[in-house]
Amino acid sequence: MFAQQEPVSTPPPDPYLNDPALYGAPSPLWSFMESVIGIVVMVFWIWMLIDCLRKDPDRFLWFWVILFFPPFGALIYFFLRWLPSNQFQLPEFARPFFRQRRLNELETAAMQIGNPYQFIRWGDALKDAGVNQKSLEAYQQALAKEPDNLQALWGAAQIEMKFKDFETAQQRCKQILEVDPEYKFGDVSLMYCKTVCELDSAEQARQELARHAKRWRQPEALYLLASLEAEAGDHQAARKTLQGMLLDINASPRGIARKFVRWKSKARRLLKRLPRS
Repeated sequence: MFAQQEPVSTPPPDPYLNDPALYGAPSPLWSFMESVIGIVVMVFWIWMLIDCLRKDPDRFLWFWVILFFPPFGALIYFFLRWLPSNQFQLPEFARPFFRQRRLNELETAAMQIGNPYQFIRWGDALKDAGVNQKSLEAYQQALAKEPDNLQALWGAAQIEMKFKDFETAQQRCKQILEVDPEYKFGDVSLMYCKTVCELDSAEQARQELARHAKRWRQPEALYLLASLEAEAGDHQAARKTLQGMLLDINASPRGIARKFVRWKSKARRLLKRLPRS
């Protein structure tokens, strides 16, 4: 007699664990994962498309790249255009983990050598890593050794602005400007104007920003000035300031113009809200 054939073993009917090909159709888990990935890719593609249309000076070129070469066109735009123009940085909680070795080296040098330069380098690295409190302490140690060191004063002022210690930041900015009015090409002067906006009257802040804007036509400063002019009811002056700011940005090289996309968008929105004379 013929030997009895053993039945062919089949995999257990678990569509979540087994190869979906064995069942002739994708398992629910695979279907769910594919749907999630598809949604993420679609959202990313739409995000890049909208960002390109709203902000990029070369939108008419990049729009077609993103539209006809998904998803690779969106990825190319993200790395070549979005990241440089938005000055992307890692989240604050993640930065120290990627720079810890460098921070340790700078801390060791500061403690061993002990001169202001080493403390400033350490403070700058901590500031870039988002470790603000420790960065401020490093600048303060540099200032304890050299109270008129402009680099340490500027670093400390930046951190104090983040902590909303406007009075101390204003004093440091004033101390820098007394020595070098052009230090950091107007950034110190702009920060001083911001402290005036926080601590003094709107009229005084407007005067300081108007004085600053005559020498340094930074988009942020012009926007703040226009906002104060609009709040004071001087809509004609606000419109003139905003239009001048937009002309400055449009006349600048494309690489520089991309850095000011945020202020350009805010200026246009404010212009639309201003009543027509």
